[in-house]
Amino acid sequence: MTVLESPGKSSIQYSERTLKRAERAIRCSPFQLLLFQTIRFNSVSLTVIAGESGVSCAYTRVALTELAAENTLLWLIQVGVLRREVDGQGITDSFRLTPLGRQLIDQWESQNQGIPQPSVCDRSINTLNRWLRFAF
Repeated sequence: MTVLESPGKSSIQYSERTLKRAERAIRCSPFQLLLFQTIRFNSVSLTVIAGESGVSCAYTRVALTELAAENTLLWLIQVGVLRREVDGQGITDSFRLTPLGRQLIDQWESQNQGIPQPSVCDRSINTLNRWLRFAF
């Protein structure tokens, strides 16, 4: 198991495979670091992430359709980086970081590097993982 240190917080141990899959999924996503920094403390609605509002808020590099944004967000939920926000009436269209997501974002922030660019190999493995659901 590998532990990522988060300043002032207890760390959960994740397997190396889980960490690599989560890191790769974030790197391959169309989302910018600011989105993950924002959803660490506040939920963000899908309607704010998708379309031109996502670009103007610096959450995405390019405008995404709601379907494309939601599919990528759902993939990040499956790898354990995000969760859906829940209110008194059930699940909402808003998202928050999980402890795993927090650890990864904290790590990249502490290194002042932002989200690293994915390699062609990263993109291929991420695509295969999405199709096969965690084979790699």
